[in-house]
Amino acid sequence: MTDPRRSIPRTDALLADPRLVEARRRFGHAQVKALIVAAQRRAREGELPPSDVLAAVLESLPDSAAGLRPVINATGVLLHTNLGRAPLSAAARQAVELAAGVTDVELDLGTGGRGRRGRTALAALAAAVPAAEAVHVVNNNAAALVLAATALAAGAEIVVSRGELIEIGDGFRLPDLLVSTGARLREVGMTNRTSLADYAEAIGPRTGMVLKVHPSNYRIEGFTADVPVSRLSELCRERGIPLVGDAGSGLLAPEPLLPREPDVTSWLEQGADLVTTSGDKLLGGPQCGLLFGRAELVERLRRHPLARALRVDKITLAALTATVAGPPSPTWEALHADEATLRSRAESLAARLRDKGIDAEAVGSQSVVGGGGAPGVVLPSAAVALDEHLAAVLRRAEPPVLARVENGRCLLDLRAVPADHDDTLLDAVLTAPEK
Repeated sequence: MTDPRRSIPRTDALLADPRLVEARRRFGHAQVKALIVAAQRRAREGELPPSDVLAAVLESLPDSAAGLRPVINATGVLLHTNLGRAPLSAAARQAVELAAGVTDVELDLGTGGRGRRGRTALAALAAAVPAAEAVHVVNNNAAALVLAATALAAGAEIVVSRGELIEIGDGFRLPDLLVSTGARLREVGMTNRTSLADYAEAIGPRTGMVLKVHPSNYRIEGFTADVPVSRLSELCRERGIPLVGDAGSGLLAPEPLLPREPDVTSWLEQGADLVTTSGDKLLGGPQCGLLFGRAELVERLRRHPLARALRVDKITLAALTATVAGPPSPTWEALHADEATLRSRAESLAARLRDKGIDAEAVGSQSVVGGGGAPGVVLPSAAVALDEHLAAVLRRAEPPVLARVENGRCLLDLRAVPADHDDTLLDAVLTAPEK
């Protein structure tokens, strides 16, 4: 009898199939060929009929060359770190597509000479924060702090309150970051109470800078005291020491919904010399670190050799410009979502699911900002409650849906889900029991 393995399609024949020719254009020859070889091996080992090799290759093709999959965030956490924090606006996505080509990112088309890199992003940030004399952009907020500490305090002391030596996700600790720059930490005060006198006693000839950190992912309550930026800045001016503030949650101006969350404008107006923050949190833009402050300090940081290693690419600059100068971001829209509208959406989805035989109920919910921002702040929301087992099933849906399990139920919180995703969310739930 003829060996059935002889009927396994040849590699060159499969590569010539129009559907795989297109796949090679999207994903590259090497990746498509590797999938072909894997399917042929399965056929040789009897796991797959030779006639199904092409179908197996097509099924194994990735959704995109990026290797990432779009996910619906139904957790109720607006800035979910594991989901990449802030989703970009349509304007920012269009800007990314434009920036992916050949652009004038560092060229003055008028003179034909070298242009200021990121000039449109810097102009947009300067317009958004008039209190800043100058601005600079690096690749994240940790990088902004590293640059400030290196340029201002390498070999010197950084005076900082013990209650502000924070740890964030994945075991990242602020003291480790600061010490890596060659600076020494001079901790003042206690975990729960720090006074102006504590700072005054610590500042001396060895002080390179005073650091004020917003503990954005926790709150200390009870018998507490800290020093506001306005009073600390007066002391620093008297001693001739720069005051650097880490307001890392991404607010450029006050946000009425988050009255306890510091913003860049307010801290600068209260006397901070330099303020850093994140671009991919409440600002709603791409991952980057933003520095605002006195022109002399910002220029000193910009000219430091380390700044070259921390600079951002043209795609980040384009997305940042469109975020700052463009329409409200998805993060802003989620933060300001109307509770009644959310409830109406949840009731509509639940009714449509019940019509299809799915046990679903519209319930009240509580959302949070997340991403290390606005700890303790609860945003009233609405959700669709389903059977608990569906949470794991929905993660395997297409597209995957990340829900929240609470009190034995799977909750699809709608605050971070754009309204035009409701039909997609519905389809994911309806097909989930079959997966």
